[in-house]
Amino acid sequence: MSSYAHAERFPPAENDRLETVDRSACADWSAYAKAYDLMSDNNPAYQALLDDFEAFLSTIEAPKRIYDIGGGTGNYTQIAARAFPDSEIHFVEPDVGMREAAQSKLAGYDAIKYDTVTLESFDVKDTADLIICVHALYAMPGQKQRLADLRRLLRPGGMLYLVDLGRPLDVEDWRKYMFINIKNKYGLTRALQIFWHGREVAKQNKAIFSAQKKGVYWTHTEEEITSAVTEAGFEVLRQQSVYRGYSDLLVCRAKP
Repeated sequence: MSSYAHAERFPPAENDRLETVDRSACADWSAYAKAYDLMSDNNPAYQALLDDFEAFLSTIEAPKRIYDIGGGTGNYTQIAARAFPDSEIHFVEPDVGMREAAQSKLAGYDAIKYDTVTLESFDVKDTADLIICVHALYAMPGQKQRLADLRRLLRPGGMLYLVDLGRPLDVEDWRKYMFINIKNKYGLTRALQIFWHGREVAKQNKAIFSAQKKGVYWTHTEEEITSAVTEAGFEVLRQQSVYRGYSDLLVCRAKP
């Protein structure tokens, strides 16, 4: 964990203002998708998140219905589909590039339905038993409203597996961390090749940091996200700092 993430704290943005803020100062998620899995596969901190999610699934009963909100390139949906082959899974992702990457990865799973809408536009008659929302909430407009949407989509007693990027993204810190790990694993030449092919990720991470700095993307402390989740109607069962201290993981249950 870099000292930067502790040292710099952006003022929290007002949720109502985030509904109307200029969204042009955002990451290009389709560009991000092109190299996302290459870098994620070589990121121990990301792999630790996947391991935690898989372990979490082993502790719950098979859900009838699962919603993956902001599903990205489909890594969490893939784990859920393997763990619960009989569950109905909705993969909710508005970005074309991310969704296409996920559909290619998940082509062998027939129970997955693809919804090309934002969370606020996702309107279904059936509530879920499990909602997954990983590194997506911070980039949505109006987080309090979006947490209320998550509660609306979840049956009473249903589970929310939430991971959110809360601290300013120090691109140089991540670059050093990634390069050291990849170099130690593959050697210098292969590390340079991976970084070259994954350079779009660094570019979009800079865009994420810029959006955080401008208040377009949400930054929060552990206490702030706990408060927001609780106010939305969830009971926090487990919370921990993850992703090298940049993100918060919360396992929650929907209150009646």
